[in-house]
Amino acid sequence: MTAAVPQFYRPNVGLMLIGPGRRIFVGRRLNQPDAWQMPQGGVDKGETAVEAACRELREEVGTAKALLLRESRDWLTYDVPAALQPPHWKGRWRGQAQKWFALAFVGLESDIDLAAHDQEFDAWRWAAPDELVEAIVPWKRAVYEIVLKEFADLLACASRRV
Repeated sequence: MTAAVPQFYRPNVGLMLIGPGRRIFVGRRLNQPDAWQMPQGGVDKGETAVEAACRELREEVGTAKALLLRESRDWLTYDVPAALQPPHWKGRWRGQAQKWFALAFVGLESDIDLAAHDQEFDAWRWAAPDELVEAIVPWKRAVYEIVLKEFADLLACASRRV
């Protein structure tokens, strides 16, 4: 059973899409040249977190060609600086509570279409896990560190000989 979303935080999902070489999909926020992040988005009313994750994958990455590997144990929260909080929040939330999903990308790079929906990224790339924390805005870094630790086994390269 999953714990409830923490009070004063907007329900949200985050997606760690793992691709070739166990690198991670990151998108650059439209009109924010220094803002790279993994896909994320709100959980709509009546929608489960996993349903939101599947929808956000289609909307932000433009594909459904991924296999669900794991869901994070807990809701992870971060506060959004007051000056950056969207006006439509109307003071309801101080930040976001995220359930994270690790997914294996099983498509081709040509399957990725950032303009498939309301475009949020203007560029994308595969990033090494150790690049992520420094590339993300400061107020999300602690969440990224937790996500990387929780999904570390999915990112480790197995080099054993049989």
